[in-house]
Amino acid sequence: MNKKGENTEVKEYLTKHGIKPTLIRVKTLEYLWNTKEHPDAETIYNELSKLIPTLSITSVYNTLNLFVKKGIILEIKIEGFQSRYDGCLDRHAHFKCIKCGKLFDLDLNCRLDVSLINVGKIIEEHIYIIGICKDCYK
Repeated sequence: MNKKGENTEVKEYLTKHGIKPTLIRVKTLEYLWNTKEHPDAETIYNELSKLIPTLSITSVYNTLNLFVKKGIILEIKIEGFQSRYDGCLDRHAHFKCIKCGKLFDLDLNCRLDVSLINVGKIIEEHIYIIGICKDCYK
């Protein structure tokens, strides 16, 4: 059985979405699929440069932008200035701790009835909750 993010699975997924599966792209998607964190580009660069010494931060940004454009990852901008990335495309909310800055996935089991919204076509849906996480609240 394949583990999530195995090279073959990632390569097939990228190809299916019209993306050439280069080493940087494969490793970036593997990383995002296998982390519960919601890293920024710098964090991804720092982690992947351990595996790919020739990696540049520009390549990471270009890869992330391509993935967002193709709809295979989510770009999260809760406070507007810093992009974080999520490899989980399942419908879910995010909670951001204002003390430690961590971003958590939340399954609120709330479903938007788009038939009730008669303002036009919905392109994206975001649910963000900002507060203090249980570790910082202690």
